[in-house]
Amino acid sequence: MSRRRHLPLLWTLALLVAAGFCALGVWQYGRMQQKQALLEAVHALLQRREAQPLALAGDPRRAAAFDWAAGEGEFVPGPAVLLDNQQREDRAGVRVFRPFRPADGAEPLLVELGWLPLPGDRRLPSIPLPAGRQRVRGLLAPPPSHGILAATATAQPDGTLLATGLDMPALARALKLPRLPARVLKLDPALPLGYARDLDILPNTLPPERHLGYAVQWFALALAVLATALVLTLRKPKTSPRPPR
Repeated sequence: MSRRRHLPLLWTLALLVAAGFCALGVWQYGRMQQKQALLEAVHALLQRREAQPLALAGDPRRAAAFDWAAGEGEFVPGPAVLLDNQQREDRAGVRVFRPFRPADGAEPLLVELGWLPLPGDRRLPSIPLPAGRQRVRGLLAPPPSHGILAATATAQPDGTLLATGLDMPALARALKLPRLPARVLKLDPALPLGYARDLDILPNTLPPERHLGYAVQWFALALAVLATALVLTLRKPKTSPRPPR
């Protein structure tokens, strides 16, 4: 009788735990779908490459969107911004950004010049200012995610700003600019300007297939919990041997 009284409690706990695992699996599967849809949309955008003006970087309605843009202008004199903790081909390094002032009078925006490795002593590279008028093109994109870290920018002895994330209002103040748009321009890798780069829109984050893998794991754990509860329910109780008469 005691075992029967415990069965409702067993199944209540099993169902609650399985429901929690399923909720996590559904969330991971949803993230997979969101990122896959985003990758497909950007792929279609890159196939067309219909250039928009650089001023579109400052459109608040497009702050989370992606656009192909091009224009002429000059890089603003001053310190470079180095985004720390950036991986490329299993090597640690920094992504290099500099403000660029479009010739059409639009507000300056941050342009990603590419990635550079850091040596073991973490000595920061020297980033020369690209001189003269430049023709740039690339992908207007939200800045890379900085995860749970606070987005800070620390001035180095040479004036370079070493950042853990791109906080645009804070960077604008540090660069002595009135404002910086919410999006950055990821330079076309085909341009000779800058350093090693690509148009990856999910740097340092999980790709869709990893989210799918985690979703499968959570669903498998939910099934394992229910299977364990079923085995415990169907298992016959041990009977004590009868004493001899």
